[in-house]
This record gives sequence, C-alpha cells and structure tokens, in this order.
Amino acid sequence: MKLFSYWRSLATYRVRIALNLKGIAPDEVIDVNLHQGAQRAEAFRQINPMMALPALIEDDGNVLFESLAIIEYLDETHPNPPLLPKDPRARARVRGLAQLIACDTHPLIVPRVREYLADEFHADEAAVMKWGHHWHQAAMIALETHLAGSPQTGRYCQGDTITLADICLAGQAAGAAYFKCDIAPFPTIKRIVDTLMTNDAFARAHPLKQPGAPASP
Repeated sequence: MKLFSYWRSLATYRVRIALNLKGIAPDEVIDVNLHQGAQRAEAFRQINPMMALPALIEDDGNVLFESLAIIEYLDETHPNPPLLPKDPRARARVRGLAQLIACDTHPLIVPRVREYLADEFHADEAAVMKWGHHWHQAAMIALETHLAGSPQTGRYCQGDTITLADICLAGQAAGAAYFKCDIAPFPTIKRIVDTLMTNDAFARAHPLKQPGAPASP
C-alpha cells in the first residue's frame, strides 16, 4: 500500500488518523509537495486527475482518492474499531459533522484556492489569511452549535466512541491554528480536540509530526 501525502495536507491528516486507528501501516509514504506544485506533475495526475491529496494505492494497483471515501473504505474493509455508528440517525449525524468540515469548509482554504485568489484576484498574503480565517471561524461557530446543543455529544462528537466526525474535527483544529483562528472560544470543540490529541493515533498523525514539517508551527 502506498500513501501519497504532504505534511500540511489536512485531508491526508484525516487518512493518517484512520490508518493509525485501524493499525494499518502503508508500505511507502510518497511526499507530494503541494507548495512546489508536485501535485501538478504528470505522474501524479495519472494517479489523481484532480491533482489533490490524499491518494492511496493498494497492492493490486487499485487507486483510492478523496479522504472521506478512503476512510469509509478502510472502515468497511477493516471494521475494528468502527468509525461510523450502527444507528442510522447517529451515522447520519456523524457524516453531517464530517461533511461540514471536509466538504463545506476545507475545500475553500486548500492551496489551489489560495493560489487562485492570489493569482487571479491579486489578493496579498494578509487577504488570503483573512479569507481562511473567515471560513474556519464560520465552521467553528456551526460546529460548536451542533456539538454543544446536542445530547448525542459525549466525550467525543458522537457519544463516547471515536468516529469519522472526530477525525475531521482534529483536522479542522489543525487548520484553524494555521489561520490563527483560536478554538478557545469554542469550549466543546476544544474539549473534544484536547481529548483526541491524547490518543496516540491522532498525535502521531499530526501534521507537525510528519517528515518535512517545520520544528514549530
């Protein structure tokens, strides 16, 4: 199994967490430097025409792409520990929280969007950072409202078991740190994230623990 990764890719962070939780170690981790444009190289475009991370190639050559699809595939093929509840309503809530992050928020702040803002609309670094901060803040407000206002929230996003929603929340928190969006005003989010980061599967997968990451944020 080969994982195409980059230390600052939040989507790949999600997949690393899932792999760790499932006890799966890729045979090879291939660095795709997003900031040097390596994702646009023809070799990688053949793997993922969207030129986005992550991508996972199985031993038989099967290519998996998009973090949520990869994680659900891993959950189906390696069912322990489960990352989605059995109850349909709980499962829908977990998927909703995960998609709020991975589908509604994260796509707005990825490198290709930031580059487009700079190249086509001449947004300077401060403006791009303001853009990222705005969308992270909007997501945090929504997430805190969902989590704090639901009796389904427990130690984690859904009860006392780690789910797909928690994996995505950890990535949201890492991205928020980059865009200077303080999570302290969101006590439920902060409590859950602090708890998650005591788990080795989350701690080892953190962007700053990956090859190529800076010594400090």
